[in-house]
Amino acid sequence: MSLHLESVEWGDPRAVALRDAMNAETSAMYAAFTAGNSPEVNAAIDAALSVDAADIVHTVLALDGDEPVGHAALRPFERELEVKKVFVTPTARGRGVSRALMLELESVARGRGVSSLVLQTGPLQVAAIALYVSLGYEQIPAFGMYGVIANALCYRKRLE
Repeated sequence: MSLHLESVEWGDPRAVALRDAMNAETSAMYAAFTAGNSPEVNAAIDAALSVDAADIVHTVLALDGDEPVGHAALRPFERELEVKKVFVTPTARGRGVSRALMLELESVARGRGVSSLVLQTGPLQVAAIALYVSLGYEQIPAFGMYGVIANALCYRKRLE
């Protein structure tokens, strides 16, 4: 793998395609969790998980040669930055792509003078949780709008 990272705009077509793939995968993964919810609860969950492009302060792609294989972004949350939409294509998983993306986001945050990162994930994303813990993220109570998601797992890492 010839991995390199590239900062791009949120609307970069390669980034959009990776987020679409992520949304399809996670929607299928968590379908059983949302199946019994009322339309109001599912609307609140959708609102909590939505991202306004205007809020994104940094987007990074991981590329294997010219092929986009990973995506991650940052948006402000209070005095921190929130990690959003970390995704690696199935064929590139297990090769350190998500770790490289996370380390890049941490570097960007430090460069902006931000002292910590927060993120939200779900219980079925076991590999992601293991990565976050290995990088020093600690579980915290649900923050922001994530309180409406019954199975939300939230984490914070204080940057040095």
